[in-house]
Amino acid sequence: MRHHLVFPAVAALLLLAVATAPFQDAPAMAQQQNAPLVIGHRGACGYRPEHTLASYELAIDMGADFIEPDLVATKDGVLITRHENDISGTTDVAEKFPDRKTRKTIDGTEIEGFFTEDLTLAEIRTLRAKERLDFRDHSRDGQFGIPTFEEVLALVKRKEKETGRTIGIYPETKHPSYFRSVDLPLEGRLVEILHKNGYDAPESPVFIQSFELQNLKDLRQMTKVRLVFLYDEPDMRPYDLVLAGDKRTYADLLAPAEMQKIAAFAQGIGPWKRLIIKENPDKTLAAPNSVVADAHAAGLTVHPYTFRNDPRYVAAEYAGDPIREYVQFYELGVDGLFSDFPDTAVAAREVFLKRKK
Repeated sequence: MRHHLVFPAVAALLLLAVATAPFQDAPAMAQQQNAPLVIGHRGACGYRPEHTLASYELAIDMGADFIEPDLVATKDGVLITRHENDISGTTDVAEKFPDRKTRKTIDGTEIEGFFTEDLTLAEIRTLRAKERLDFRDHSRDGQFGIPTFEEVLALVKRKEKETGRTIGIYPETKHPSYFRSVDLPLEGRLVEILHKNGYDAPESPVFIQSFELQNLKDLRQMTKVRLVFLYDEPDMRPYDLVLAGDKRTYADLLAPAEMQKIAAFAQGIGPWKRLIIKENPDKTLAAPNSVVADAHAAGLTVHPYTFRNDPRYVAAEYAGDPIREYVQFYELGVDGLFSDFPDTAVAAREVFLKRKK
């Protein structure tokens, strides 16, 4: 059974209105209304297995301005959309290729599993996707394949023609230092595909995101599209800094002076939402801090992650209503956010915009 929450009546009405309203050019609409972007996290993965064409298409149909394909490489160097190169939990690889199970060290952590870089694209084509989380709907397990990045772009272009909207893409390079270490660098492949498809200018509807700094600095030399630095939990470190012996943590990199440095090669940041509104030891939420204002002062956009409807992810302060969480972050001035449930993010944005009028 899929986990849904009962929203207040106003939110339910807005969800219906958003679902039935004629589509506009989403980025243009957001700009005209000074509205934050809704980014479909792994598509609409609250409703479909993540990183499938079905998940991305549903996110678009729900009104997401951007969709987010995470990128890893196959053995023969093709970019496919998976959140991790270990695909044990999101595919039926264990049944199809039981002999490929192995142990590897990825970003300093030893992992046992099945890895994309050990499978060719032809082998990946035989796999079927499944829901990663045990508490979400598994009724569509086995229905969908694993798309390549180019297939995601083809979907976007088709949906743009169908809807008359501009649909943005928000690819993430996963474990870029690791993939470089096994002679499967992601950067050149990604830029080549983007440029071939017309995403080659600062105003192109694309952001490339990464949890590593050097990865973004390298990309800055290869493309003019917008770049976003992602922030993980505060005591963690970007793995390229670990390799370089640099002791700075993600918390250190939130300092205004560090954000000024990031602004030299990137246009935005994507912080974990608990870096903006921290969680106290008793699981209550602290008052919002200055991260959004500090980033804006450095000229950076702010796109926090990840917003989810599942009851276990909705803090007690929101009284079971995820709309309240979205609206709080919109009111803090974020420029967009990542959601597993894009329809809820869009509905909350309507609540926010009505309050502003």
